[in-house]
Amino acid sequence: MSTNPITPSTGPSLQSLEGTVERITYQNDENGYTVARLIPKGKSHEVTITGNLAGVHVGESVRLQGFWTNHPQYGRQFEVRSFVPLLPATIEGLRKYLGSGLIRGVGPVTASRIVDRFGSETLDVIEVRPERLREVDGIAEKRASYIVQAWEEHKQIKEIMIFLQSYGVSAGLAVKIFKQYGDASLEVVRSDPYRLAKDVYGIGFKTADKIARQLGLPEDAPSRLQAGLLYALSALSDDGHCFARREQLAEQASELLGLPPEACLGQLEQLLAQRALIQEEDAIYLPPFYHAEVGVANRLHRLMQAPVDRLACFAGTDWDKAFAWLDARTSLRLTERQMAAIRMALCERVSIVTGGPGTGKSTITSSLIRLLRAKGCSVLLAAPTGRAAKRLAEATGFEARTIHRLLEYKPTAGSTFLHNSDNPLDADLVIVDEVSMVDLLLMNHLLSAIAPGSHLLLIGDSDQLPSVGPGNVLHDLIASGAIPVTRLDTIFRQAEDSFIVVNAHRINQGEMPLLPRNSRDFFLFAESDAQRAADWVVELVARRIPAKFGLDPLEDIQVLSPMHRGAVGVSELNERLQAVLNPPSPRKAERQHGQRLFRQGDRVMQLRNDYERSVFNGDLGQVRGIDAENQLLTVSFDGRPVQYEFSELDELAHAYAISIHKSQGSEFPAVVIPLLTQHYMMLQRNLLYTAVTRARRLVVLVGSKKAIAIAVRNNRINERNTRLALRLSAQASA
Repeated sequence: MSTNPITPSTGPSLQSLEGTVERITYQNDENGYTVARLIPKGKSHEVTITGNLAGVHVGESVRLQGFWTNHPQYGRQFEVRSFVPLLPATIEGLRKYLGSGLIRGVGPVTASRIVDRFGSETLDVIEVRPERLREVDGIAEKRASYIVQAWEEHKQIKEIMIFLQSYGVSAGLAVKIFKQYGDASLEVVRSDPYRLAKDVYGIGFKTADKIARQLGLPEDAPSRLQAGLLYALSALSDDGHCFARREQLAEQASELLGLPPEACLGQLEQLLAQRALIQEEDAIYLPPFYHAEVGVANRLHRLMQAPVDRLACFAGTDWDKAFAWLDARTSLRLTERQMAAIRMALCERVSIVTGGPGTGKSTITSSLIRLLRAKGCSVLLAAPTGRAAKRLAEATGFEARTIHRLLEYKPTAGSTFLHNSDNPLDADLVIVDEVSMVDLLLMNHLLSAIAPGSHLLLIGDSDQLPSVGPGNVLHDLIASGAIPVTRLDTIFRQAEDSFIVVNAHRINQGEMPLLPRNSRDFFLFAESDAQRAADWVVELVARRIPAKFGLDPLEDIQVLSPMHRGAVGVSELNERLQAVLNPPSPRKAERQHGQRLFRQGDRVMQLRNDYERSVFNGDLGQVRGIDAENQLLTVSFDGRPVQYEFSELDELAHAYAISIHKSQGSEFPAVVIPLLTQHYMMLQRNLLYTAVTRARRLVVLVGSKKAIAIAVRNNRINERNTRLALRLSAQASA
């Protein structure tokens, strides 16, 4: 093996290269791939090194194993196969090393002060005599303690990174592993790598499986088969299913594990025996979804059969007088259906109102609030998302909260929410809007907090897409026939003037939308080529719509795409729109995280429920600050600042363009919807209907009439595996 750091390789054997990292040109946080410049030991010129160098910092000395190669574009470089970090050997190396973002809270200025004070003894002081850090200007006792703690974390994380470097696990994921398991991190990774897929967001089964296989676990090991079955069922729940048929699960696991289905069935029996999975007839459930489905059915049944009635004061009401009283106090005139819905909500313990845009759902809520207040009764309003709650509050003039905030998350032992069956909500009537996007788990939590005798009114549009999470709750509740339902189908006069509302109803009825020349709020830019359609989307958002309608491209216009990939998919449109709407500037801090470059001012979306921060899947915000020294990114959600450590940025995605599925419960002044025949697999009536109904003032379609026609004609709804309707029907007929 050659030890000459700059001699090209003449054979297949690995070579060694030792030196100091001068700068990092590129680093992918997701897979650790790095391009850096290194000064070889004893030399003065730089060389390029590439490879998985997760966790390497500027100023750090490293010993590398790899090959010299000649890249056709970038020239001669050292391709790293493995590396060992070494402590910096020079004063300048120490200064760069400490100031590189290595320790949270220590930036270049503080690093220079520490190194200037202690010189070559710097690391010895931090590790052995940390009390001396207070000799440095600007470092008091509290900050010194913080630096020492961060240094200890860094050392342990570094050890994890080195262990995982050959498995393609990124530096960011190594940090998450340490946060999850602390000092036990390496023990967990070595003894049960599949725990990573269950416990650490961002590590999937395939990464955990790669680690396990390289540690020598056989492909038919029981632990591997069980982990594969659990992951396959979890993946099906990500597609909205509450359970899997036995054969369906075996096939999914077989494909994932590369083994025949029969090999998986034996371990399926073990998981069932351990109650890690639950079987009911031919349905296999993950326990949370089974208990939630049974819980929703049982709780609804108990509410409907409750012996007490907190709205008994409305029994025997002279409804003609009640509605005359309402007419005298508002300019609204209720239809027969609306009056029936109001009577139903006040007389039935649980009821549902469903209808499309412009059919007067908000009028029903406002009228109910007036009647309840007149009787001295209490009411609570809620919706699944912050935007939906805000819109509900604006429409009714009454406070509305998200369901999560209504239930009040409290991370206490054995309970997720403060309000539950032991501590129910104190309200005579609870009204929940946009129920189409409420998934099974959240509905179970909500129902557990409704006191016996309280009334519950669920309002939503059953023709919209189902929830992002598992279940099809609103559809199932209606289909069960167990709960009273009022359907609204009359479009009010003020809504008839809007082609958005008219076309939404036409689409929902299987008719092509109208595209008249005199339309003020519904347009089609005809284009069948994907690249030119993408150009149109950018042009419309950045220039045409703001110029014609006075709308802010960052605040008021939302691009909704059926797909994630392709020229008019979410990913590429986000890159192009970020470049135009929020271009780089010396005044805007940036942070690269994997393939995403976050920039101050970016529009972003939360990708998972985070109860600790009280931000939830689909919440939209804006990046307000990026603090490189403290490794924090701050996002404003409806004016509320929320901080993320850099290792947690995979919880965020850019949101200049979002998927139609992710837009549920939101409403925007204007939406731009690319719709092309290349989206064929996603072109469904309820998808287009949902997208159009997200707009308040303006809809612009970019694409072809053929694609629109395909979507309008396709009323095939992807069925979700759920037994909720069956359970409710059985209880109602018992």
